[in-house]
Amino acid sequence: MDCFRQSLTENSYFRQEEMNFARCDRHQRARVSTLLSLAAAMAGYDYDARGLTHDMLWDRGEVFLLSRIALKIQDCPRVRDVLDVTTWEDGTKGAHMQRVYELRDQAGALRCAIRSDWVLVDPRTRRILRPESFTAKAITTCPVDIDCPPTRKVLLPRTGLEELGTRPVYWSDLDGNGHLYSGNYGDIAWDFLPADLRERTPSAFYINYSREATLDQELRLLGIRDGEAAYLMEGVGPGGTCFTCRCEFSK
Repeated sequence: MDCFRQSLTENSYFRQEEMNFARCDRHQRARVSTLLSLAAAMAGYDYDARGLTHDMLWDRGEVFLLSRIALKIQDCPRVRDVLDVTTWEDGTKGAHMQRVYELRDQAGALRCAIRSDWVLVDPRTRRILRPESFTAKAITTCPVDIDCPPTRKVLLPRTGLEELGTRPVYWSDLDGNGHLYSGNYGDIAWDFLPADLRERTPSAFYINYSREATLDQELRLLGIRDGEAAYLMEGVGPGGTCFTCRCEFSK
């Protein structure tokens, strides 16, 4: 049996990942939540490999929280696919620190590309810090042209929204930062999508993480169709909007 590979360069981190049953939906396609979780995990693997663990950054008063993600799914990964996943930092833009990803199969074909924006936060006060205050390492820039649209601000219209239901935040949703894990939002979105759209293959997904959702809070889900191949959704917590997302599907 071959061992999965990983490697670290000056400005990239590479790791092989398998899409097993737990990471896929009833049609054996990789769930959007799996791709979101992989993006979050790869950022952690990269920094861990450089000696910048979550505990070390916490002690320094500097942790990263996801702000926005854009996924472009060229060919949705499926059960048993082994993917070569590479991530790079990609500079800064305003208050955001950017990171990009490619997921390729064993034939070298691009299956998915990802762009992400992160904010630097003091973990104790939750105060947002400017990127230039991060001194643990220099932020590098990706040398590869990533085939994924930029992250975007997802806004829902003021009228015509469907009431989709409510979703409590459970203990099992929480991550090490004490809030609803970023990847779980993908499963929440799919659980509340109209039934016909859940069956279709996603081609793109955009999400904004606006406000932390914590234990026992309840999210009120609202949504609206945008044509035949897209759906917008918003999750509202006690303090306001926690997330907005845009789901796009192959026609």
